[in-house]
Amino acid sequence: MSRGGIKLDDRDIKMLAILQAEGRISKAALAERVNLSPTPCWERLNRLEASGIIEGYGARIAEDVYGPMTHLFVMIEIENHRAEDFAAFEAAVEATPEIVECWCISGGFDYICKFVTRDLASYQRIIERLLETGAGVKRYFTYPAISARKRTEIPIEMIEETR
Repeated sequence: MSRGGIKLDDRDIKMLAILQAEGRISKAALAERVNLSPTPCWERLNRLEASGIIEGYGARIAEDVYGPMTHLFVMIEIENHRAEDFAAFEAAVEATPEIVECWCISGGFDYICKFVTRDLASYQRIIERLLETGAGVKRYFTYPAISARKRTEIPIEMIEETR
């Protein structure tokens, strides 16, 4: 697989797998794990970051520290299917922090969005605000989540399948 003009080799993929699992690993420990001296490891890491393959680093925060939350998956169909209508809806999504994921999909709906709110009443206020913004929502169906059964990163092996 290549991106940003670089081709990934086995060592790059090993580095990505380690970083995906252990984002706080020291550069020295990473170099040791991929059998490189620190300088070449650092150069590879900079190349992966500069190319956009590594988009960033962050911490996964335990959700219970936020207090009670409701997760909802919402299937959305927009009224019109012109480029400007999609852009208007997507701008409204960007302006709504409670929408933590939004996917353009095919089939009977145009989008599936994941909302995270304090409760159903909060969600209702947010969806009403979204409807009032002129985002062009024709119809929507809401599916409250009961509990998460699996949450993982994309398997690193999928990179290898595309090489």
